[in-house]
Amino acid sequence: MFKKIAAATALVLASSAAFAAQPNTFYAGADVGRTKVDGIGERDTSAGAFVGYNFHQNFAVEGGYRRLFDEDYRSGALSANAKVDQLSLSVIGSLPVGESVSVYGRLGVNRLEAKASIDNWRSKEHDTKALYGVGLSYAFNPAVSARVEVQKPASDATNLSAGVAFQF
Repeated sequence: MFKKIAAATALVLASSAAFAAQPNTFYAGADVGRTKVDGIGERDTSAGAFVGYNFHQNFAVEGGYRRLFDEDYRSGALSANAKVDQLSLSVIGSLPVGESVSVYGRLGVNRLEAKASIDNWRSKEHDTKALYGVGLSYAFNPAVSARVEVQKPASDATNLSAGVAFQF
Protein backbone atom coordinates (compact mmCIF):
# COMPACT_ATOMS: atom_id res chain seq x y z
CA MET A 1 0.00 0.00 0.00
CA PHE A 2 2.79 2.41 0.95
CA LYS A 3 4.60 1.73 -2.34
CA LYS A 4 1.46 2.57 -4.34
CA ILE A 5 1.00 5.87 -2.48
CA ALA A 6 4.68 6.74 -2.95
CA ALA A 7 4.50 5.90 -6.68
CA ALA A 8 1.34 8.00 -7.15
CA THR A 9 2.92 10.92 -5.29
CA ALA A 10 6.05 10.69 -7.45
CA LEU A 11 3.96 10.74 -10.64
CA VAL A 12 2.00 13.78 -9.48
CA LEU A 13 5.19 15.64 -8.59
CA ALA A 14 6.85 14.68 -11.87
CA SER A 15 3.84 15.78 -13.92
CA SER A 16 3.82 19.14 -12.14
CA ALA A 17 7.25 20.03 -13.47
CA ALA A 18 5.69 21.32 -16.71
CA PHE A 19 4.90 24.74 -15.19
CA ALA A 20 7.41 24.76 -12.34
CA ALA A 21 9.56 27.86 -11.92
CA GLN A 22 12.59 27.70 -14.17
CA PRO A 23 15.89 28.18 -12.34
CA ASN A 24 18.02 31.26 -13.04
CA THR A 25 15.06 33.41 -14.07
CA PHE A 26 13.68 36.68 -12.76
CA TYR A 27 10.04 37.46 -12.05
CA ALA A 28 8.00 40.51 -11.09
CA GLY A 29 4.43 41.14 -10.14
CA ALA A 30 1.83 43.02 -8.18
CA ASP A 31 -0.89 42.19 -5.68
CA VAL A 32 -3.86 43.67 -3.85
CA GLY A 33 -5.32 42.54 -0.58
CA ARG A 34 -6.68 43.33 2.85
CA THR A 35 -4.75 44.04 6.05
CA LYS A 36 -6.09 43.43 9.54
CA VAL A 37 -4.32 45.12 12.43
CA ASP A 38 -5.27 43.93 15.92
CA GLY A 39 -6.87 46.69 17.97
CA ILE A 40 -8.22 48.44 14.87
CA GLY A 41 -11.72 47.26 14.07
CA GLU A 42 -11.66 47.62 10.33
CA ARG A 43 -9.56 46.07 7.58
CA ASP A 44 -7.88 48.22 4.98
CA THR A 45 -6.96 47.61 1.35
CA SER A 46 -3.31 46.87 0.64
CA ALA A 47 -1.39 47.10 -2.63
CA GLY A 48 2.12 46.02 -3.46
CA ALA A 49 4.75 45.06 -5.99
CA PHE A 50 7.52 42.48 -5.88
CA VAL A 51 10.54 41.23 -7.81
CA GLY A 52 12.31 37.93 -7.40
CA TYR A 53 14.96 35.58 -8.68
CA ASN A 54 14.49 31.80 -8.98
CA PHE A 55 17.90 30.38 -8.08
CA HIS A 56 16.47 26.82 -8.01
CA GLN A 57 13.30 25.19 -9.28
CA ASN A 58 11.89 25.22 -5.73
CA PHE A 59 13.61 28.26 -4.19
CA ALA A 60 13.64 31.99 -4.88
CA VAL A 61 14.66 35.21 -3.20
CA GLU A 62 12.08 38.01 -3.36
CA GLY A 63 11.96 41.69 -2.46
CA GLY A 64 8.82 43.75 -2.25
CA TYR A 65 7.01 46.91 -1.25
CA ARG A 66 3.45 47.02 0.06
CA ARG A 67 1.21 49.76 1.42
CA LEU A 68 -0.41 47.74 4.22
CA PHE A 69 -2.68 50.39 5.67
CA ASP A 70 -3.81 53.93 4.79
CA GLU A 71 -6.75 55.27 6.73
CA ASP A 72 -8.21 58.77 7.19
CA TYR A 73 -10.20 59.74 10.28
CA ARG A 74 -12.40 62.82 10.76
CA SER A 75 -14.25 64.09 13.77
CA GLY A 76 -15.62 67.60 13.46
CA ALA A 77 -12.74 69.96 12.65
CA LEU A 78 -10.13 67.34 13.63
CA SER A 79 -8.60 65.16 10.90
CA ALA A 80 -6.05 62.37 11.17
CA ASN A 81 -4.28 59.93 8.87
CA ALA A 82 -2.38 56.69 9.55
CA LYS A 83 -0.22 54.80 7.02
CA VAL A 84 1.89 51.64 7.28
CA ASP A 85 4.34 50.67 4.53
CA GLN A 86 6.32 47.43 4.25
CA LEU A 87 9.68 46.77 2.57
CA SER A 88 10.55 43.07 2.58
CA LEU A 89 13.23 40.58 1.63
CA SER A 90 12.32 36.88 1.75
CA VAL A 91 13.34 33.39 0.73
CA ILE A 92 10.49 31.52 -0.96
CA GLY A 93 10.30 27.73 -0.92
CA SER A 94 7.73 26.11 -3.21
CA LEU A 95 6.44 22.60 -3.69
CA PRO A 96 4.39 21.54 -6.74
CA VAL A 97 1.18 19.70 -5.79
CA GLY A 98 -0.41 19.41 -9.22
CA GLU A 99 0.24 20.06 -12.88
CA SER A 100 0.19 23.83 -12.46
CA VAL A 101 -0.47 24.33 -8.72
CA SER A 102 2.19 24.91 -6.07
CA VAL A 103 2.16 25.72 -2.39
CA TYR A 104 4.86 27.97 -1.04
CA GLY A 105 6.20 29.33 2.18
CA ARG A 106 7.96 32.59 2.86
CA LEU A 107 10.53 33.43 5.53
CA GLY A 108 12.25 36.77 5.66
CA VAL A 109 12.57 40.17 7.19
CA ASN A 110 10.59 43.35 6.66
CA ARG A 111 10.89 46.99 7.60
CA LEU A 112 7.60 48.50 8.66
CA GLU A 113 7.23 52.26 8.57
CA ALA A 114 4.25 53.87 10.29
CA LYS A 115 3.29 57.48 9.68
CA ALA A 116 0.61 59.32 11.60
CA SER A 117 -0.67 62.87 11.38
CA ILE A 118 -3.26 64.80 13.32
CA ASP A 119 -3.86 68.23 11.82
CA ASN A 120 -0.36 69.86 11.92
CA TRP A 121 1.32 67.22 14.14
CA ARG A 122 3.23 64.44 12.38
CA SER A 123 5.05 61.35 13.59
CA LYS A 124 7.01 58.61 11.84
CA GLU A 125 8.37 55.36 13.28
CA HIS A 126 9.92 52.25 11.79
CA ASP A 127 10.61 48.75 13.02
CA THR A 128 12.32 45.69 11.57
CA LYS A 129 10.45 42.42 12.09
CA ALA A 130 10.51 38.82 10.94
CA LEU A 131 8.15 38.06 8.08
CA TYR A 132 6.51 34.75 7.29
CA GLY A 133 3.66 33.56 5.12
CA VAL A 134 2.11 30.75 3.14
CA GLY A 135 0.53 30.79 -0.27
CA LEU A 136 -0.85 28.96 -3.24
CA SER A 137 0.15 29.68 -6.84
CA TYR A 138 -1.42 28.63 -10.12
CA ALA A 139 0.62 28.78 -13.35
CA PHE A 140 -1.49 29.68 -16.39
CA ASN A 141 1.58 29.03 -18.53
CA PRO A 142 5.37 29.01 -17.90
CA ALA A 143 5.49 32.83 -17.88
CA VAL A 144 2.33 33.90 -15.99
CA SER A 145 1.03 32.75 -12.63
CA ALA A 146 -1.52 33.89 -10.08
CA ARG A 147 -1.03 33.61 -6.35
CA VAL A 148 -2.92 33.96 -3.10
CA GLU A 149 -1.00 34.46 0.14
CA VAL A 150 -1.44 35.07 3.84
CA GLN A 151 1.44 37.03 5.37
CA LYS A 152 2.28 37.94 8.94
CA PRO A 153 4.38 41.15 8.71
CA ALA A 154 4.09 41.80 12.46
CA SER A 155 2.68 39.99 15.48
CA ASP A 156 -0.40 42.24 15.43
CA ALA A 157 -0.97 42.39 11.66
CA THR A 158 -2.14 39.91 9.00
CA ASN A 159 -2.31 40.52 5.25
CA LEU A 160 -4.28 38.43 2.76
CA SER A 161 -3.43 39.21 -0.87
CA ALA A 162 -3.99 38.01 -4.42
CA GLY A 163 -1.62 38.84 -7.22
CA VAL A 164 -0.06 37.96 -10.53
CA ALA A 165 3.58 37.23 -11.35
CA PHE A 166 5.37 37.38 -14.71
CA GLN A 167 8.50 35.30 -15.20
CA PHE A 168 11.12 36.47 -17.69
